[in-house]
Amino acid sequence: MNVLVVAEHDHVSIKSATLNVVTAALQCGSQVHVLVAGEAAASAAQAAARVAGVSRVLHADAPQLAEGLAENVAAQVLALAPSYSHILFPATSGGKNVAPRVAALLDVAQISDVTRVVSADTFQRPIYAGNAIVTVKSGDPVKVVTVRATGFDAAPADGGSAEIEAVTAVADSGMSTFVERVVVKSERPELGDARIVVSGGRALGSSEKFNDVLTPLADKLGAALGASRAAVDAGFAPNDWQVGQTGKIVAPQLYVACGISGAIQHLAGMKDSKVIVAINKDPEAPIFSIADYGLEADLFEAVPQLMSAI
Repeated sequence: MNVLVVAEHDHVSIKSATLNVVTAALQCGSQVHVLVAGEAAASAAQAAARVAGVSRVLHADAPQLAEGLAENVAAQVLALAPSYSHILFPATSGGKNVAPRVAALLDVAQISDVTRVVSADTFQRPIYAGNAIVTVKSGDPVKVVTVRATGFDAAPADGGSAEIEAVTAVADSGMSTFVERVVVKSERPELGDARIVVSGGRALGSSEKFNDVLTPLADKLGAALGASRAAVDAGFAPNDWQVGQTGKIVAPQLYVACGISGAIQHLAGMKDSKVIVAINKDPEAPIFSIADYGLEADLFEAVPQLMSAI
C-alpha cells in the first residue's frame, strides 16, 4: 500500500513534525511518499528525499502554493489521492487546517490525533484530554489521518535517497487570499520543537514576574518558554506559549513546570515529556502525580536557587 505524507516545511527544510509522521506512515504501508507543496521549495524537497524510509518525493511548485493556503493545498492533495490508501498529516495547526478539507472532499471520516498504528486500518488516539485511549478501525477506502508527533519517534533526517518527482500544481482555488504573516522572532527555540521547555502558571502573578523569574532560567537552559492556559488567560504570557489541549502539544526531553497546578487540559499537552520537573508549594497539586521530580517549594525562592546551582 502506498502512503502519502503531506510535509510541513519552510521552503528550505522539513519541519520536525513531518519526521514523526513518516515513522507512522511506515507502519501503515510499504511505500511512503512525501508531498512538498510550495514555491521555490526545491531545497525542502531535497531534504525530504534524504529522510530515511521515504521512497518518493512529490514536488508541486507554484505561486498559489507559496503560503500554504488550506484550500489550495487540499486541492493538491486531492489530485494525488487516487494513488494512495492513506494520507497522513502532522496534527499541527497547519495539518488540522488541511486534513478535514481533504477528508470531506473524499467523503471519508478523518482519524485525528493518532498516537499508535495498530494495523493498516486500526489506530489508537487519546480522548477525554488524554485520560482514555480509544481504538478506531476504519473501513474507508482512503484513510485520512492526523498524527500526534509526540506518539512516534522521528524518522532519521538523513540516510534516504528518494526519487524526486515534479507533479503538476493545481490551479488557484480563488477561495482565499494571503494578506500578511506576523511572526514573533525569538532567539529561543520554537516551543513545539524545543528539547527543553520551561513553563509557568498563574502563580507567577504577572507578566513582569514571568519575565524576571522564568526568562533567565530558560536562557540558561537554552529552553523555550511555555505557559498554562490560566497564565495566558490572565495576560501573563502570549497565546503562542500556551501548552495544553487547547494550546500546543509538546514532548521535550525536559519539561520544567513552575507554579503550574496541573489541570487536566495542561497535562494533556505535556505528559509525554521524557523528564518532568515540577515546582509548586501545594503538595496536593496534580502536576506532582506525573512529575519525575517534584519540589514542594515557593517558586520565587526555588527558581533562583536552581539558577545558581546550574
